Amino acid sequence: MHKILTIGEILVEIVATERGDGFRQATPLIGPFPSGAPAIFIDQAGKLGQPCAIISRVGGDDFGTVNLERLKGDGVDISGIEVDPLATTGSAFVRYRPDGSRAFVFNIRDSACGKITLDSRATRLASECGHIHVMGSSLYAPSVVESILEAIRIVKAGAGTVSFDPNLRPEILESPGMREALLTVLAETDVFLPSGEELFLFTEARTESEAVAELLATGIKAVVVKRGAEGASYFDASTSLTLPSFSVEEIDPTGAGDCFGATFVTFWLNGAYPREALEFATASGARAVMHFGPMEGASTRAELELFLTEQKA
Repeated sequence: MHKILTIGEILVEIVATERGDGFRQATPLIGPFPSGAPAIFIDQAGKLGQPCAIISRVGGDDFGTVNLERLKGDGVDISGIEVDPLATTGSAFVRYRPDGSRAFVFNIRDSACGKITLDSRATRLASECGHIHVMGSSLYAPSVVESILEAIRIVKAGAGTVSFDPNLRPEILESPGMREALLTVLAETDVFLPSGEELFLFTEARTESEAVAELLATGIKAVVVKRGAEGASYFDASTSLTLPSFSVEEIDPTGAGDCFGATFVTFWLNGAYPREALEFATASGARAVMHFGPMEGASTRAELELFLTEQKA
């Protein structure tokens, strides 16, 4: 089995219990929940029994411990996570607005994971992996970008593959060098996993079909468009298919796209047909929104199979 690698932020998420426009007044909070887009992705891969690892940094604090215990418990190789006793684990304070959108206050760039580097141990780990998944949200600091690009070179040198989820937040979109880093990663991408309008970020196209054609013409093998409650679509040179979402009660959408992506990539790497991979990924995203907390809804394969059976009954 291909071992999946990801590199980037590990943090805790602390969530306001009342909806509002931000954090300019005191508000009740709950957490900490283990989080960080690449951490959620790799945790879901681990729960599916897929060999996987993450390269990151946490502080020698309770927030770091919360994440290390969750990832290890769900089957993730955490040997690439450096624990810095003098640093602080990253954090994200989240508040849902009345319209369902989210307001964030991040501490990532100045936290432990803001100084990720590819040391000799991490380089060896990267050489063991046959696939690397990149989150656009992880391209937040020069050392992290450099580490991700070097890991891509290592994986590709071993005939491995790359998946890429833009996963862009307005808070980081204007970071210095962000667009250049995104384009560099895209040029190495085999599976592209945009959400909605992210499909048009790197093309001149005005329609979805034109955007997909333009992306596939660059050498990308598959484009998977996440549409949230509207389902998801898969495109490659010979296949085009769309599946609807599942009707579930949404409790918390945070992390659903990461669970979707991890499930799709895991099935794709293991030779699943596009429809099967997309169906399981859509089920994974649906189960994720049914639980409060970004990693709380990660699913085992058995849980996904039971969910699909119940949905078809």
